[in-house]
Amino acid sequence: MPFSAAAAATPAAATPNPDIAPAITMSKKKARRDSPEFILRRGLDMCSKNGDLPEALRLYDAARAAATPLSLHLFNVLLYLCSSPSAGPLGLDRGFEIYRQMGLDGVEPNEATFTSLARLAAAKEDPDLAFDLVKQMAAAGIPPKLRSFGPALFGFCKKGEVEKAHEVEAYMTETNVEPEETELAALLHANVQKDRGDDVYRLLHRLRTIVRRVSESTADMIESWFNTEAAEEVGVEKWDIKIVKKGIVEGGGGWHGQGWLGKGRWNVGRTQMDETGVCRRCGEKLVCIDIDPAETEDFANSLAKLASEREARADFTGFKLNSVVNGMRQLSPSKKLPLIILHSHRLRSGPAGKPHNQRLLDSWRRAGVLYATPPGSNDDWYWLYAAVRCRSLLVTNDEMRDHLFELLGTSFFPRWKEKHQVRLTFSPNGLAFHMPPPYSVVIQESEGGRWHIPTVSGDEVETSRQWICSTRNAMAASSPPPQKETNNLSKLNY
Repeated sequence: MPFSAAAAATPAAATPNPDIAPAITMSKKKARRDSPEFILRRGLDMCSKNGDLPEALRLYDAARAAATPLSLHLFNVLLYLCSSPSAGPLGLDRGFEIYRQMGLDGVEPNEATFTSLARLAAAKEDPDLAFDLVKQMAAAGIPPKLRSFGPALFGFCKKGEVEKAHEVEAYMTETNVEPEETELAALLHANVQKDRGDDVYRLLHRLRTIVRRVSESTADMIESWFNTEAAEEVGVEKWDIKIVKKGIVEGGGGWHGQGWLGKGRWNVGRTQMDETGVCRRCGEKLVCIDIDPAETEDFANSLAKLASEREARADFTGFKLNSVVNGMRQLSPSKKLPLIILHSHRLRSGPAGKPHNQRLLDSWRRAGVLYATPPGSNDDWYWLYAAVRCRSLLVTNDEMRDHLFELLGTSFFPRWKEKHQVRLTFSPNGLAFHMPPPYSVVIQESEGGRWHIPTVSGDEVETSRQWICSTRNAMAASSPPPQKETNNLSKLNY
């Protein structure tokens, strides 16, 4: 190759030095750690962890003086601290000031920003402003969350502005945000205080569909309603039993939605159900509310989709349930053996190493009833999907309350779990299986107007669940003559 000055000059410059690259990377990391922005973030994050608003404001003022730019995250940390219940007047004054500066700096707010501002408005005892901020959020294309509505809803309820609280409730429905027991209990309390019987009735049914069984504080509030004069007066003395029965059929059982039946004083107290679902206080037999097969199919499909997304590493799509079940049936002489699903590491470590347990595992393998989930997987997806898809019972003491099960929502899953979970207990006498109750543990309204409301106190295994039983002292024993369509019975669509 002919000699050239360019060729002679390039080799040394083009040859990378392996010792220099790590040094450059470390230098960049150190520069980033020493930057004013990083130091500010570290300081504010620590203030957020410790709930230290004065120090956070000191750091903010120093950053403003040094012209250090603030990111959306840092503004949100400051607003979060200013809106905390312990912030007091200082947080209230500085919070709105910081938000104005955020706008001047051209930093676009997000849901966390608006929620903190709504909390500041609530601290100002201005639920109208809190509600307006939620509307601004939605108008900006930012979907509100349940926490976004709390300041306005609780603020209106606290001030006794029930109509405005119902406007917030309606806007939650419009934006596809479902309340939980805390929000419904606040609405219920506000309506009880105002003697609004029709809304109390409606909210009891919302509790039925969303919460199913109530906390002790909500139970106390419901009992207090039934003991009011307003509860005595609300209702109809005559009703068409055919319309009531039609409502029960159309609703799937356990409620009719036709409004308060009867008039007069309520006889309310705590009770328990016997093993067949008969109330020990009034003798009413609770019903078992069926699950629509189409709902089960939809739930199985959504469960498979969610598991496939969450179990990408373990490849949930490789779980060929039909093949597993068909193989199990071929190997099982009775064709009635259960499918046992365990994580693969449970077959190799811990109690599995003991000889008698190994013999038990080997017997399950020979019978074709044991399925080991892949390494890195969450076995919960597998046994839950198998039980739902096969329409079978699920034997487990798992309460199914962690984050995985929260992803499944609060509508169908609790109903399915109630009807399909078999619990087991151990005693010196051996193993005992506790089958699902023959009735639905959910708020029930009978065709005669009686109410039975389950609480979270107790269960159906170790201690009897506590229920509220509420009946009219002069409850109609039979159907009065049919009424014209001009009656004032409430119609619910849940």
